[in-house]
Amino acid sequence: MAKATLFQKDIPKAERVFYYTSEEDDPIKTEEQEKQQKVELPEDYEFIPRNPLKKLWSAILFRCFKLFGQYYERVYWQTKYYGREKLKKARGKGYVIYANHTNPFHDVFGPALAADRRIFTIISPVNLKIPGIGKFLPAIGALPLGSSKNTKKRFHEAVDKRLKQKNCLVLYPEAHVWPYSTKIRKFPAGDKSFTYAARNNLPIFTMTTTYHRRADNKHGDLPRMEVYLDGPFWPDTNKTEDENRATLAKKAYDSMVKYSKKNSYEYFEYKKKSNG
Repeated sequence: MAKATLFQKDIPKAERVFYYTSEEDDPIKTEEQEKQQKVELPEDYEFIPRNPLKKLWSAILFRCFKLFGQYYERVYWQTKYYGREKLKKARGKGYVIYANHTNPFHDVFGPALAADRRIFTIISPVNLKIPGIGKFLPAIGALPLGSSKNTKKRFHEAVDKRLKQKNCLVLYPEAHVWPYSTKIRKFPAGDKSFTYAARNNLPIFTMTTTYHRRADNKHGDLPRMEVYLDGPFWPDTNKTEDENRATLAKKAYDSMVKYSKKNSYEYFEYKKKSNG
């Protein structure tokens, strides 16, 4: 699937079909993925900046990023948000948002507009190589996954610290972007990504993006978006971390499936290849 087609108007319907063999197939790949290259973080990677100037730069850049996001989301995609009042139930605590992964640019801006505080998003290190925006992602809150024992340890410490600072952590448990998908896919990592809320005894919310026809044709037949927030879902202090991970993962999946039924327009179609 060509990246250019994501925003191209009036693509023939026959060209808006993606055939997949597994829900872990990746319709959109970076140059590194195309070359099957693995991106490793340096051992001294700084997950949380210590330099005051870097902190100031991050705060300013995030404000600019959110301001542009207001235009991009509300005007270009005509996005409407529902359920933001539910976030008030987590007042005074950090929380985690789990979202479906259906638009590479909306998935960057959307949570910043949905959340009622600063967001930090867990990403693959491959995203740091995206031309143009990749190098700015850490400054606006991206937390790339570490792969070595050292970077993994410091990554988890950074995540816990951001949550203790009462921020919002954002994850995409479907892992791969399926543009305009109206289906919720199984989480490839199972319940592992629900560790952060379980071990910190913090609530989770879901953010489900759905697609609908526009009332005008200024953008051809590109859809508009409606975003639904649900929760909070809390860990049970009487259960183990493993039990809480499994329970939270099921609640998040069921919630996203429930709200995905509000989709009213299938812009891209996804068909599983037959074994024959």
